[in-house]
Amino acid sequence: MADFILTLSCADRPGIVAAVTTELASLDANIAESNQFWDRETGRFFMRLAFTAPQTADRDTIERSLKPAIERFSMKTSLVEAGRRKRIVIMVSKFDHALLHLLYQIRVGWLDAEVAAIVSNHDASRKTADYEGIPYHHLPVTRETKSEQERQILEIVKSTGAELVVLARYMQVLSDQLSTRLFGQVINIHHSFLPSFKGAKPYHQAHERGVKIIGATAHYVTPDLDEGPIIEQETERVTHAMSPEDLVAAGRDIESRVLARAVKLHLENRVMLNGRKTVVFG
Repeated sequence: MADFILTLSCADRPGIVAAVTTELASLDANIAESNQFWDRETGRFFMRLAFTAPQTADRDTIERSLKPAIERFSMKTSLVEAGRRKRIVIMVSKFDHALLHLLYQIRVGWLDAEVAAIVSNHDASRKTADYEGIPYHHLPVTRETKSEQERQILEIVKSTGAELVVLARYMQVLSDQLSTRLFGQVINIHHSFLPSFKGAKPYHQAHERGVKIIGATAHYVTPDLDEGPIIEQETERVTHAMSPEDLVAAGRDIESRVLARAVKLHLENRVMLNGRKTVVFG
């Protein structure tokens, strides 16, 4: 037996679910989980199916069986083996709390991924990478070297076969070219509950404004700075008695949790792009 995940989207019409599940049943596949969503605003239908198929039904066989339904409904589909461990590249600057949380969740098995490389514009996390046995790439960047540095980043992604790049508080803005090239493959953690308090020292800005709620946002990276499709968010109540340092400490915890959850959702093929938004099957 082998486990697969099928995701699909198409214009909503009657019979989509029946067409797909009938073909899977003909292969003696057993559906373990099914999620569906009809976006009434756009008329798009989204579906995620996790199923187990007998050894006689390999990936090619399943794709051939589903082809008539895919063509009939003009579906955009993805079929992946659920047990295959995905490779990721983590990028970080000086603040390593999100990086350390990701590595721990991978170590204990909550995140099923292999870190193919850690990339940083600083050398601060080299000891962490050495301890974990992960290749470390120190790639300093200036305005003059940004293009060459990003070429090296793209080469690392390609040579390692990484399917996801995670910006774990990587404090550099990716160029429009790289953001477009890797669209849907780069997740960033933003240190505020978007769209408030952008820029430097967001927690200090929040403290000056006397906010009562802080938060973090994990989203896909696009050329529009910090406006990519949102995957996960979390907020936490704070009080007037808390110092900026207290807010920073609380924010670090939130950032780490939100980023890890977003990465997990992506790795499990639970996130589907829907224009400027996402459909997230939890």
